[in-house]
Amino acid sequence: MRRTIQVRISRGDSLFVAECLDLPVVTQAATLDELAFNIREAIGLHLDGEDLTALGFSSNPTILATMELEAVA
Repeated sequence: MRRTIQVRISRGDSLFVAECLDLPVVTQAATLDELAFNIREAIGLHLDGEDLTALGFSSNPTILATMELEAVA
């Protein structure tokens, strides 16, 4: 049973984008603070009413976000 929901954050042309690796959830925002709020809300809405154990998650999973950074040339 998984205790974390993994999210990858990347920088688009003008917005930050968060893509959940474990669920079909994607959101975007102008700032990282807004993005954190949006991804929590989007995951919460997606899981609302779902049986988390049937999806392979513990009853109170945490969100683990990883941010992709461009390499310095």
